[in-house]
Amino acid sequence: MSDVVSKMSILNPEKWIDNHADYLYSFAYNRVNDRETAKDLVQETFLSALKAREGFKGEASEKTWLVSILKRKIIDLYRKNAAYPQQSFEESEQYKVAYSHYFTESEFIKGEWNKPNGPKPWNVSEKNTIEQKEFKHILAQCLSKLPKVWSSVFALKYIEEEESENICKELDITSSNYWVIIHRAKLQMRECLEKNWIKA
Repeated sequence: MSDVVSKMSILNPEKWIDNHADYLYSFAYNRVNDRETAKDLVQETFLSALKAREGFKGEASEKTWLVSILKRKIIDLYRKNAAYPQQSFEESEQYKVAYSHYFTESEFIKGEWNKPNGPKPWNVSEKNTIEQKEFKHILAQCLSKLPKVWSSVFALKYIEEEESENICKELDITSSNYWVIIHRAKLQMRECLEKNWIKA
């Protein structure tokens, strides 16, 4: 009993808003690109943390513990978004027309590049630009243009850095569907970033 009291004493719920709300909000907003949703996620995080105080082991800082709860909330949101009806990407004629310039006709599904239109180096330093507010804003805007399931898959893979196998389990999608989604999402994100950031 004394151990539980000791661990709980490390937490300071009365100061969570002052000490962590801004960071948690920024963390959430950078992933969901919606102010109200980000606020709701932070509020839900604090409520869940209050209910789970007795489970706090003291192995991480209060901030790290709160962030871990927030991450779970965000992944739950991704899962909810991914529950929308999914189209057959391979058979979507509209999509084929929109992106056919990237591939040879016979290799559209396999993803063989039409060399003149294939990806070219951006000649920018990711390490220096990834933290720029302008880049983050444009990245979020491009992400918001993706279909909800694509956005969820892309965010889990490249923002949350989840393993592919875990993403399939989290979103209840097949491995083959995952690879089609991630490939198409990367294409659309690249095109959007090149139009709105690289060439800006």
